[in-house]
Amino acid sequence: MNKDLRLPPWLTKPISDPARTRRVKETIAELGLTTVCDEARCPNRVDCFSRGTATFMILGDRCTRDCRFCAVSHAEPMAPSPDETGRVVEAVKRLGLKYVVITSVTRDDLPGQGVEQFAQIIRAIRRDLPGVGIEVLTPDFGGRLELVDVVLEAEPDVFSHNVETVRRLYDTVRPDADMDRSLKVLKHAADARYGGLIKSALMLGLGETRLEVDAALRDLRRVGTDIAYVGQYLRPSRSHLKVERFIPPEEFDDIRETALRMGFAWVSAGPFVRSSYEAERAVEALVGNVCS
Repeated sequence: MNKDLRLPPWLTKPISDPARTRRVKETIAELGLTTVCDEARCPNRVDCFSRGTATFMILGDRCTRDCRFCAVSHAEPMAPSPDETGRVVEAVKRLGLKYVVITSVTRDDLPGQGVEQFAQIIRAIRRDLPGVGIEVLTPDFGGRLELVDVVLEAEPDVFSHNVETVRRLYDTVRPDADMDRSLKVLKHAADARYGGLIKSALMLGLGETRLEVDAALRDLRRVGTDIAYVGQYLRPSRSHLKVERFIPPEEFDDIRETALRMGFAWVSAGPFVRSSYEAERAVEALVGNVCS
């Protein structure tokens, strides 16, 4: 049996002053919103909150899928909130965000998988807060490409969908997902030439080999992905998959260089890299400041 590995020194973070995160936490609570930062127990959430930013998770806090790496609750979901769009826009306004990331739980229970909520929020931010950069991190929508089009037609600056792991580990890590289905979603978004950037992310430490990592990155580049994020899997609780290996920073550096040689426009790779962490950096580097 694989025992829990001891956390290496490069995965420790200094304790932060709780007062620095209070404004974001109070705003989120007052507006009754959910962040993936809290629900997924992201190791960067204190850093993000202290900088006045967060990644909003829409369509509730209960996912219809049960990925074995994810801390988000797997339970029967509730009906989408009709006023969620307004509350998200108000949070962006109160926090003074210049770049916002919107993600969601997977809603296989809904006829449209909740896609219209993504589109409504993008359009509302564009209308009420012009100049704010918008990135969406979507589920695979069951592979229904017409639903992907609904999001693209609202014109986010970045369309992101994470493959999360290598092909061999899908049955273990993401039993309700499919690598080819995710690649099809990304390819469709890239082929649509809608004007935004295409992004995806991998997490390492679940037993994948370096050859498998490189193969996954080649697949992502082949379908037109512009931006790749690669980070370390950290076990949210003892009921989740164990960490098989902690990848040292120098190996992440090598992965980044390899991915850049494959043709990605931007690659972030490191122990604390997460797909929505400092997400605006890639956009600013590639297309300039989208936030006027």
